[in-house]
Amino acid sequence: MSEETFVTVALRKSPIGYNKNQKLTLKTMGLTRMNKTRTFKDTPNIRGMIRKVSHLVEVIEEAG
Repeated sequence: MSEETFVTVALRKSPIGYNKNQKLTLKTMGLTRMNKTRTFKDTPNIRGMIRKVSHLVEVIEEAG
């Protein structure tokens, strides 16, 4: 049985003035306010979302 890994992400920069799709990605991830953090299972879908808005978010912790 493999151990699940998690990644914690925080919104560090305002999405105002950025592409509509990037704002929608942040909303989908639940990052609606500055400095809000969320923890997700480390999946390819989540990694893709993080990569799409990498200039707005900070990966705080990758835990196993």
